[in-house]
Amino acid sequence: MAARRQTDVRGPDPVTHPTRNSRSELLAPFTVRSFRFQWPADLLTSWGSEMEVLILGWYILTATGSVLLLTVFGALQYAGTLIAPMFGLAGDRLGHRNVLCAMRIVYAAMAATMTTLAALDILTPAGAFAIATVTGLIRPSDLAMRNALVAETIPADRLMAAMGVARTTVDSARVFGSLAGAAVFALLGMAPAYGFITLFYGSGFLLTLGTGAPRLTHTLARLSFWRDLREGLAYVWDTPASLAAMWLAFLVNLTAFPLTLGLLPYVARDIYHVDQTGLGSLVASFAVGALAGSIAVSIAGPRIRPARMMLVYTGWWYVMLLAFVHLPGINGGRIALVLAGFAQSLSMVPMAVMLLHGAGAKFRGRVMGVRMLAIYGLPLGLMAAGGLIERFGFAAIASAYCLIGLALTLAIAVRWHDALWPIGAPANNR
Repeated sequence: MAARRQTDVRGPDPVTHPTRNSRSELLAPFTVRSFRFQWPADLLTSWGSEMEVLILGWYILTATGSVLLLTVFGALQYAGTLIAPMFGLAGDRLGHRNVLCAMRIVYAAMAATMTTLAALDILTPAGAFAIATVTGLIRPSDLAMRNALVAETIPADRLMAAMGVARTTVDSARVFGSLAGAAVFALLGMAPAYGFITLFYGSGFLLTLGTGAPRLTHTLARLSFWRDLREGLAYVWDTPASLAAMWLAFLVNLTAFPLTLGLLPYVARDIYHVDQTGLGSLVASFAVGALAGSIAVSIAGPRIRPARMMLVYTGWWYVMLLAFVHLPGINGGRIALVLAGFAQSLSMVPMAVMLLHGAGAKFRGRVMGVRMLAIYGLPLGLMAAGGLIERFGFAAIASAYCLIGLALTLAIAVRWHDALWPIGAPANNR
């Protein structure tokens, strides 16, 4: 109940300030000193991460010649989602900034190790897998800690705009970070490329030191780790809007993200019959749309009803994915992916804001940690799609994924209507 009471403390409604314009909304989060450090810290970390995934995945494929091992490497990127709630609890106890700093020290240390092994020409696939395992255990929690830190340091009336701006660090990295990683790797080789990654991670850590404020929360005095964790899970289960958002997050990871992440190489090669450059254009199309959506959210932040927007644009996301499946030619596919990426941001960013507003300071980290558990829907959806596509074809299975997603989104909206749709519901507070 304490956490719910905190959601009523919103400060002045930003809509009552008519002098605000789009530019001021976009830049408003940067008036907070912590955010001026966090945004570039997150940007550098995201660029390093995208470069690392691309370079290490290419190395494993060329060194082993095994597509199976490449998929194993991909699965390792989600290995830490099951322990994400523990990172969230650590953030609530020790401070989200402190946990984020510790995570980024590990990234930099692992990247420095890779740089050294590559420079000495003693890097092996086994060593690469070991390093990928370590980073895969903690990387899924990075986004949860970022969001919790933004909510901790940004006033409530600027949180939606701040979350939109913060999301641009991930979206821009997917457009430019992976392209930069490929270029540096091709021109300079593995060791110099990993040197840049180490530099990005190290700089991200140093900038993270300037965010927030080091603190030990009141929960540190409570010695029962598992009781605190159960308390966070119980909060999600007993809060209708949060529970609905968790189910929706699992649904889109199960049925929407597989079509624009793991299956795009198949679409490029077997549907559009293009090479790696064509694949890159498809990946970039979705990322450009997502980046535009994040900027739109940051500009329109004070006018957004989070729960309503989450539901409406999740439905639009599935519609655009259906268009992607059935539009002829790669150019039509690119346009559909841009629009799907745009809808994805306008769905997922309000979801994060809704969860953070509702959780309050007490449960913030734990709720975002539970949110990361929903990512496990992605590998499940990918594995199921792989076998089904071989039997029934891409168009049939992708269409089924989209139609099932639309139907279940509507079911969630109906089941939790009173918590998600009324303008006066706490989940729609601005």
